[in-house]
Amino acid sequence: MSGKVVTGGKPYQSRLAPYEAEIDRLRLDGASIRGIAAEMFARHGLAVSHNAVASFLKTHRLGRRSYLDGIGETRKCELLRQLRAMWTHDSTSLEGNTLTLGDTMAVLEYGLTVKGKPLKDHEDVVSHARGVDMVQSLVSRKKITVEDVFSLHRVVMGEDTRDIYRPVGAWKREDNGTYGDEGGRSVYMPYAAADDTPALMADWIGAFNRLLRVGAAGQDAALEAYLFAHVSLVRIHPFFDGNGRMARLLANVPVLAAGHPPIVVPAEARLDYIRELWNYQRAVGQISRSNRELMPHGELLDGLRRLLGEWWRTTLDLVAEARRAAAHPHFLV
Repeated sequence: MSGKVVTGGKPYQSRLAPYEAEIDRLRLDGASIRGIAAEMFARHGLAVSHNAVASFLKTHRLGRRSYLDGIGETRKCELLRQLRAMWTHDSTSLEGNTLTLGDTMAVLEYGLTVKGKPLKDHEDVVSHARGVDMVQSLVSRKKITVEDVFSLHRVVMGEDTRDIYRPVGAWKREDNGTYGDEGGRSVYMPYAAADDTPALMADWIGAFNRLLRVGAAGQDAALEAYLFAHVSLVRIHPFFDGNGRMARLLANVPVLAAGHPPIVVPAEARLDYIRELWNYQRAVGQISRSNRELMPHGELLDGLRRLLGEWWRTTLDLVAEARRAAAHPHFLV
C-alpha cells in the first residue's frame, strides 16, 4: 500500500483502470463488490465506494468485444480457470515441464505439491499462470512499453535475477541460438545478436502496438496478428530464457483484445511446432540491424498458419460450448 488515500480528483474509472486485471482476479476468486473496494483501499490507498466498483465492473469493458460476453458469471469463472490451466499446462509442457494437466490444476486451484515432481515444475506453472493474469491486464492498453515486457518476463521467470550475464527482466547480454537436425547432421542456428536486440525489440514493440490499435478484428486477422507477434519475437529471442513462453503469452494480447479466446499451442504438437519455426527461420536467415524485417516471406509460414488455426479450435469450441449452455440452461454436454 502506498499510504496515500485518493478520494478526489480523477473519476473512479481512471483511478481503478490501472488495477483492472487485479480487480478481475479478485472477482474470479469470489470477492464481493464490497470486498474489492476494501482491497483497493488496503493495497493501494484508493478510497472508492462499493457502488463505484460496481459501476466500474459494469462499464470498463464497454466498447470492447469479449469472448466472455453473454456467458453467466459462474460459467465465466469456470471457463477462465479452465483456459488459464490449459494455457499454462501446454505452454510449460512445450518447455519440458512434467506436470500433467490434472497436476497443473491441482497446483493452481489448491496449491498442492505433486509427489515425485520437481519443485521447479511447480514454480514454473505458478509463474506462467501469473503471466496469463498479467496478459489480461495488457488487453485494454492502447500500447505496451519495454517495461511492460520486462515486467512480464520477471513474472514468467519467477525471480528477479540469476547473474549478470543471464538477467531476468532485461534483454539478453550474450548471443544465443539453437541446434536442429538437417540431413542427419546437427546444425546451429543463431538468433539476433545481443548487441542488436534493443533496436530490434524497439521495432517489435512498435509493430506490436500497431496491431493493438486495430481493435476488434475477425478470426483471420487475429490469427495473423498472433502469427506475426509470435514468430517475430522468436526470431529475435530477446531473453536468455523464457522466450517461447513470452512469445505465446504476448502474441495472444491482440487476439484477446479483438474479443477472441487465446490460441493455445498443444503440448502434444511440440515436434510440429518446433519444426515449423525451425524451417522458417532457417529459410529467412538471422535477423539483425542490417536485415531487420521482422517477418519476411510470410508465405513460408503457411504450414504454421494452418496448424495454429487447427489448434485454436480447442478454445473456440470451449467458448461455443459455454455459450450454448448460457442460451439453453438445461443443455447437457
